[in-house]
Amino acid sequence: MQNVNLRFHQTVVYSIVGIMLVPILATLIYSLSSSWGATILPDGFSLDWYIKLLTDPHFLHAFGRSLFICIASLALSVVLVLPAIFVVFYYFPKLDKVMNILILLPFAVPPVVSSVGLLQLYADSEITLIGTPWILIGTYFTIALPFMYRALANSFEAINLHDLMDAAHLLGASTSKAFLLIILPNLKKGLMASLFLSFSFLLGEFVFANILVGTRYETLQIYLFNMRQTSGHFTSALVMTYFLFIFLLTWLASRFSQGAK
Repeated sequence: MQNVNLRFHQTVVYSIVGIMLVPILATLIYSLSSSWGATILPDGFSLDWYIKLLTDPHFLHAFGRSLFICIASLALSVVLVLPAIFVVFYYFPKLDKVMNILILLPFAVPPVVSSVGLLQLYADSEITLIGTPWILIGTYFTIALPFMYRALANSFEAINLHDLMDAAHLLGASTSKAFLLIILPNLKKGLMASLFLSFSFLLGEFVFANILVGTRYETLQIYLFNMRQTSGHFTSALVMTYFLFIFLLTWLASRFSQGAK
């Protein structure tokens, strides 16, 4: 009976996965086809669309801009969030409940509403931020904040923070030295998992990038949006390249999460 139930559950799961893979495989085949008209199978296969994509300077520049914004946002998140979590868990553990509520605020306000509010706030500012990558770095920081805080908070809960700090103090280490040499290495896997997960999420963000900067600082998502009217084969190659990159980041985040557990 248990074997029958197991096979039934496996069949259901495999069927769902198979259905989800159909459009991905179709997009992959279309991106590799030289032409595909009224026939069931393509007339031929070619890598020309991928070569055209990877040699397109506009794509490379857009990809580089997205990498810069995501990496800068995550670096800002690490510099600000990591010490803040340490202070909360070591000195003010009761504030963790308050922080869990605050980090949900970015999800409570829709990105369109936040973007319009930022446009009105900084439109007349003496410092030009609208249309620059700096405003995206700030907004992406708010997006990554919940992922970073929750993943790092789980890591802090798993390492017996107070015991490690007390042992370090008994051996003559200062609080800052104990944090850098003892606590931080124990958070490495959890930190890397949160970084990869946040990076994969930020790389696909479109609303903030489209409203706040648009084509003035073309990111990967804006490039994908602008190329939607071009050849379907080229767009499919772009989508598959983006999908494989995100899949790699998600897989790395999953591996680090398993290691952190």
